[in-house]
Amino acid sequence: MAQDDPAYLDRLRMLSLRYMANFDVVVYTRKKQKKSAFKGRAVDISTTGLLCEFGPAAQERLFVGKTVSIHCDIPPGTMPEGFESSVKLEAKVVRNFTKTEDEQEKLMVAFEFAKPLTEYLQRKRWGYAIYGSSAMLLFSTIFIMLMRAESVIYFQYNILLYMYSLIAAAFLLTRYFFGALYRDVPINPDFTPGVSIIIPCFNEEEWIHRTILSCVNQNYPIDKLEVIVVDDRSTDRSVEQIEKVIEMIHNEADRFMTRERVRMHVLPENGGKRVALVKGVEMAKHDLVVFVDSDSFLEPTAIRHLVQPFQDPKMGGVAGRTDVENKYTNSITKLQTVRYYIAFRIMKAAEAWFDSVTCLSGPLSCYRKDLITKHSDAWLSQKFLGQPATFGDDRSMTNYILQTHRTSYQDSAICSTIVPSKMSVFLKQQMRWKRSWLRESLRASMFIWKKEPFMALFFYIGLIVPIAAPVIVLYNLGYVPLVHHVFPGTFLMGLLLMAMLMSLAHLLFRRSKLWVFGFVFCVFYEFVLLWQMPVAWVTFWKSTWGTRETPQDIEAKLKKEARKQKGKKGFSLPF
Repeated sequence: MAQDDPAYLDRLRMLSLRYMANFDVVVYTRKKQKKSAFKGRAVDISTTGLLCEFGPAAQERLFVGKTVSIHCDIPPGTMPEGFESSVKLEAKVVRNFTKTEDEQEKLMVAFEFAKPLTEYLQRKRWGYAIYGSSAMLLFSTIFIMLMRAESVIYFQYNILLYMYSLIAAAFLLTRYFFGALYRDVPINPDFTPGVSIIIPCFNEEEWIHRTILSCVNQNYPIDKLEVIVVDDRSTDRSVEQIEKVIEMIHNEADRFMTRERVRMHVLPENGGKRVALVKGVEMAKHDLVVFVDSDSFLEPTAIRHLVQPFQDPKMGGVAGRTDVENKYTNSITKLQTVRYYIAFRIMKAAEAWFDSVTCLSGPLSCYRKDLITKHSDAWLSQKFLGQPATFGDDRSMTNYILQTHRTSYQDSAICSTIVPSKMSVFLKQQMRWKRSWLRESLRASMFIWKKEPFMALFFYIGLIVPIAAPVIVLYNLGYVPLVHHVFPGTFLMGLLLMAMLMSLAHLLFRRSKLWVFGFVFCVFYEFVLLWQMPVAWVTFWKSTWGTRETPQDIEAKLKKEARKQKGKKGFSLPF
């Protein structure tokens, strides 16, 4: 029956979701006649209809059953990414009523669209974008291949440079190729294993309540889902917020066994994210454990999709897709939106083709409990060059799992997360990620050759290309113009084509106006983020986060202050 089909239920849920709105709407009761227009304000919108506010004068014209034409611009952020657009659509009045606000009577009118916005935008707006982006992607791919043919011709003049160029192009194109081939493991309605969701929390009073609610409100059998929140001795009001939302869940949803399924634990002392996660695993009663960051929010169907690859007994861990929640805050969050989508939908999807995803990301990942338990001691005590590994916990655990089991990715298991909106925080996060990537990639290089041969080659090339990139960029943009007086047109063209691949892939799969920020990200990466890599080379053993007060951060801060004090004493005048 259709009612039992998960895909049907997903579509039904999408059609029924309503979003608060605040934008102008013009309603024409007769086609193309300005005199018949009424201007109102949208207060509520869904893919199937619109609730608007008008003055009392509109009541005679906007009666139930009346067919009208609605013209409006849906602003970014009102609905999910991809719905921001101009809309001219027929609709029918299905309900009207009056309400009094600030001693003024207002007419509320509910409209039902002649066709859902999903169908309207698919044909009216994104149809051309799909064909255009597909053609441009093909053009970019062919152009890159022709440019690399030039590298073969000039190979004899600079073997290392043109070898790098060929390898980098092959690496990039194959990732997009396998990413395009990727398909989710479909939902098996009869496969609903027990799942324990573990949320480690440290100083997340602003978002933790929403994270907990999103984990509880899952379309999953209630007797097979539990939520455990572990607080790592937060210094803000996180514990108070956790207790408040859990008490509310217990009181309002007791009939759903929430007292047995939703609980919290506060660590006796601050031990770090790994300690909090391991404690949650110890408390878990189910065979699958899901790690969710405390500032990440799950879609209602995320868990049902996430567990499907575990029908394979050799599957050890699965990552879901992470979108950016605060995407419209500023340009920094917008460029991260495109980067996140490509990193998951293309890069992780390409690795999933070989069942060897190298990073089961922190915002949403699922593991077999026995594997976490098996490696927990090594994970907790992990050190690198004598320094404790306090970050990169997701890559580190993935390495343990990947040595003996498969790892995969489910694009339909979706969560959204809060990303940095300040440049200083963003740069610190990126530096931390580069250090953990370098450290854990070196670890993985010791065993990845035992995996599928093409995947292993894939991995080693992916390790060499980013490490060598700063040298190549410096050579092309510095040495060649200054010494040989040659404008680096070919190199800049390659950069443009790389940006086009990212932006057009986002447009093709995501269908969002933010696709242009793929170009912004690539330029920003080449001229800013890329130069963090040489710093990461010589500091990758550091264990400070830079964005939170871990014991290592506090220790580093005290050492820095001590050096300052020592410097002041050394330069003090002998009065």
